[in-house]
Amino acid sequence: MKNKHNDQINKQSVPAMHFFMSITDPRIERSKAHPLSTILMIAICAVISGAESFVDMEDFGNAKKKWLGSFLDLSNGVPSHDTFGRVFSLIDPKQFQESFASWMRACVSLSGDKVVAIDGKTNRRTFGGKAKTGLTKALHVVSAFATANGVSLGQVVTEQKSNEITAIPELLKLLDISGCLITTDAMGCQSDIAADIVGRKGAYLLAVKGNQGLLYRDIKACFARLSDDPALQGVHASNTTENSGHGRLEKRICDVLSGASVIDQLRHKNNWHSLHTIVRVTATRTNKKTGEITEATRYYICSLTNPSAERIQRAVREHWGVENGLHWTLDMAMREDDSRIRTDHAPANMSVLRHIALNLVRMDKTRKIGVKASLKKAGWDTRYLERLLGIALSVV
Repeated sequence: MKNKHNDQINKQSVPAMHFFMSITDPRIERSKAHPLSTILMIAICAVISGAESFVDMEDFGNAKKKWLGSFLDLSNGVPSHDTFGRVFSLIDPKQFQESFASWMRACVSLSGDKVVAIDGKTNRRTFGGKAKTGLTKALHVVSAFATANGVSLGQVVTEQKSNEITAIPELLKLLDISGCLITTDAMGCQSDIAADIVGRKGAYLLAVKGNQGLLYRDIKACFARLSDDPALQGVHASNTTENSGHGRLEKRICDVLSGASVIDQLRHKNNWHSLHTIVRVTATRTNKKTGEITEATRYYICSLTNPSAERIQRAVREHWGVENGLHWTLDMAMREDDSRIRTDHAPANMSVLRHIALNLVRMDKTRKIGVKASLKKAGWDTRYLERLLGIALSVV
């Protein structure tokens, strides 16, 4: 007897598959032994179950052939690993990324302060030499991560001769950022990006470093005058947090200055759309064993008007959640950085598959085990895999 999750799968064929129907099948008609939807569905299920390669996808398909055949067209058998490799090397990654982002817009309701962290990650083993892959450098993916939800909202691949500065605007086009606070590292601190975020009804909190030398020096000088300037003290807010762990004590002081009297002290302030606030975060770490103290100070610009220091402190901390919540998990639980898939568009499309799998696991609100353990469980327990797919169906 089929359970309710399997019934859902039979009715709709694939999880949220209508979002992926716009993907152009790159194969010529006579070579289509397997429907594109079948190939995509097996690949998604396989990656959710821990598959790391196209050979793994074929092995998964053969191991689960009876179950997959209950809702997929397997009239020509399970696709071979060569078929998986060829199809994913040919699929337009931009279409795949757009479809993924559309699905996330439909099924993810942002929670908390609606902080969306944008950050890039390089998959270093995707470059094996231009002669072999056609790539001039390793694949670099820029992702948008909903910090409170713990899910990826979208991603774009940087062009081979470009960087995150050109990729971030393309990523913003895929997202609904209305009411969200967008955070980036210093690479994303660009006047055009700030204007784009505000134009899409979002707010920004951008790290400022030496790549914006004049702005960096002005902000630093402004905070240096804080103790002696009563006018600055009147618009100053501060928040202090302390955390202990890993053998060290960390104290973080977030100082916030807002208003026209502050922004007027910045040269070229008009280059930055809706700039209302500047931020300084000072982190002091004390090694409990040796007593050694290290200190780091970072500066930010923000479009929020008179935000509380507590909110800014949280947003700064949450931004770095993208490293542990997304990048580290992709590497440790899904071995992304070890992947040697390198041909044409295959690395970019495999990255999307991993994000899909990770999101499905993260959207299981009853989950009490880690991501890696969840992937194993999905591979071992078809009912749990159906549960994850059922979650995807129930939220669209």
